[in-house]
Amino acid sequence: MIRALILLLLPFAAQAEVVRIASYNTELSRKGPGLLLRDIRRDDPQVQAVVDVLVATQPDIVALQGIDWDMDSLAMIALSEKLRLAGLNYPHRFSAQPNSGMETGLDLDGDGRTQGPGDAQGWGQFTGQGGLAVLSRYKIHRSDIRDYSTLIWRDLPGAELPTANDDPYPSEQAQEIQRLSSTAHWVVPVATPIGRLNLMTFHASPPVFDGLEDRNGLRNRDEIRFWSLLLDGDLGPSPKGQFVIAADANQDPNQGEGHKDAIRGLLADPRLQDPQPKDSTGDTTTVQWKAVGDLRVDYVLPSADLRIQNAGVFWPDQDAALRDSAQRASRHRLVWVDVSVP
Repeated sequence: MIRALILLLLPFAAQAEVVRIASYNTELSRKGPGLLLRDIRRDDPQVQAVVDVLVATQPDIVALQGIDWDMDSLAMIALSEKLRLAGLNYPHRFSAQPNSGMETGLDLDGDGRTQGPGDAQGWGQFTGQGGLAVLSRYKIHRSDIRDYSTLIWRDLPGAELPTANDDPYPSEQAQEIQRLSSTAHWVVPVATPIGRLNLMTFHASPPVFDGLEDRNGLRNRDEIRFWSLLLDGDLGPSPKGQFVIAADANQDPNQGEGHKDAIRGLLADPRLQDPQPKDSTGDTTTVQWKAVGDLRVDYVLPSADLRIQNAGVFWPDQDAALRDSAQRASRHRLVWVDVSVP
């Protein structure tokens, strides 16, 4: 009788649970390998500011961008320990080698030289610069993680690759090995109190710093389009169940450079929902770039079968105690969404 009652109440218990998912471009990237680990250990002010922001917002699952990767995940582990000592425990973590800084030996950026940061699979001065990481309170199903980072750009259905004078840019040889992901595309399943969630994350190339060939702009467009194609089943079996896209798309739907059709199409996809998180003033800005202005480029987009309980952009008022930490941490702002099951 008691067991039957417990089983009866389980669905209601799940409905009472709320999971907070966040995306945060921490800009925890340094000019050389090992320097981020050094700064974490020496209590660097920017690192501490990132910790302050995460502790203040308390995400249950957070997708981090702009964090340097190393072979043994020492920087990610050190950051997690720093967070634990501050009262925010993430026993489950995932990171893998990103495309950023991965050498190719070819001229990929068309400058006539090789071995430069633009000649890596994704821009980077060293292997792993500006990678991704997922931190979670809940168990990550590591054996079920899907890493699409090796997908060759030209193999993406509908891909539009750059040309110059009707020739492949910068060369046919370069396009044969050029991967789509400038950083990575991951699907990370997490066992949460409301059921299994597929966390989908990426960090797209900025659609600038190129010429008439529009290499970065076209790549940004296709990095964003990837998710709709994945959900369509055009890249193999589509992920099953509830999901949340938490990422830096490097694209605003209305302002700045780039192909707006990709991000607008993703935001309008009926399989997901856009809560349009705002700060305390009602602003949806997620990044401030001096040369460009205020843009919305960071997103947390739950699947349509989840219930959105709340959402926000962490940007305290000017006179608030944590405003200084938010400004020191990153030009980007942490975006969060609380979800539950209907």
